[in-house]
Amino acid sequence: MTEFSPAENIQTKKEVRSPAPKNPDGMILEVHNLKKHFFLTSSMIMQRVVGLIKAVDGVSFSIRRGETLGLVGESGCGKTTTGRCILQLDRPTSGEVIFDGKDLTQMPEAELRLIRPKIQVIFQDPFSSLNPRMTIGQIVGEGPGVFKLVRNRRDLKERVANLLSIVGLNPSMASRYPHELSGGQRQRVGVARALSMEARIIICDEPVSALDVSIQAQIINLLEDLQERMGLTYLFIAHDLSVVRHISDRLAVMYLGKIVEITGRQELYDNPLHPYTRALLSAVPIPDPAVEDKRTPIILKGEIPSPLNPPSGCVFHPRCFEAKEECSRRVPELKEIQPNHWVSCLGSSPN
Repeated sequence: MTEFSPAENIQTKKEVRSPAPKNPDGMILEVHNLKKHFFLTSSMIMQRVVGLIKAVDGVSFSIRRGETLGLVGESGCGKTTTGRCILQLDRPTSGEVIFDGKDLTQMPEAELRLIRPKIQVIFQDPFSSLNPRMTIGQIVGEGPGVFKLVRNRRDLKERVANLLSIVGLNPSMASRYPHELSGGQRQRVGVARALSMEARIIICDEPVSALDVSIQAQIINLLEDLQERMGLTYLFIAHDLSVVRHISDRLAVMYLGKIVEITGRQELYDNPLHPYTRALLSAVPIPDPAVEDKRTPIILKGEIPSPLNPPSGCVFHPRCFEAKEECSRRVPELKEIQPNHWVSCLGSSPN
């Protein structure tokens, strides 16, 4: 039986686009040295701190208007926590999250509430993220109603019907409940809910990983179409490199709370410089059996270190197949090795 790959069904429309827009003043989101540390306590009563989990440890990147930045890495590397810190669902330990020139980390909750409609999220699980006690119409219309984006109930009903049509659902589904919809339909409701607030940037937290592979391509195509029509900006969090390649303009690779490489989509696949990135790409299956047989996969040794006790120096050095002695002592900086190609590795150099 041939395994179906969702990437084969994705109608990519971005091959002619540059890895990143050339407008230097077009930044909509800038993240500077973002850190999120969780204290590990001995008990609920004593609350004695026994450890520190560095979930996100000095992450920096920026996203331009209309761009899609893919954030990839293994489970537990801090991708979702980074997204939650941008949304201010988790307040960062330190660092800056600058949206449209304003640092969200310094805003009081009352001021932040006015900004929240412009930064929305599509969650990973389309079932648990929808209130089972609310109809689809109530879910999609809740935000516009709370923030007074409509004048009356009639306008709200029309807005909900229009949003459902935009995401490919029949407006009659507004009267249904989440359990009456399929997984793909529920995720379309999640997309409609994000659009209902007239968001300018959407954090997509692995929006297709919980769906059947035959449905994943449909959701990716929908997101691309909406971006072209509405000028949306995405931070697309995922672990499936074959999917991220089609929707992203640039890619940031994350490992154990740190960014190890950032560059344009095509550049990353053609010329990966960090050993971890090369290992990830070697694990992506290729549909052509002749090409697949000639490849030699890179097998990483050992297990992912715990963020409770990260390695000294480069966090990847215990598993790195190119590690040197200094890698265990020095923490590599994220440097621009080639134009628009940033790598955090002591041994990386241009090919």
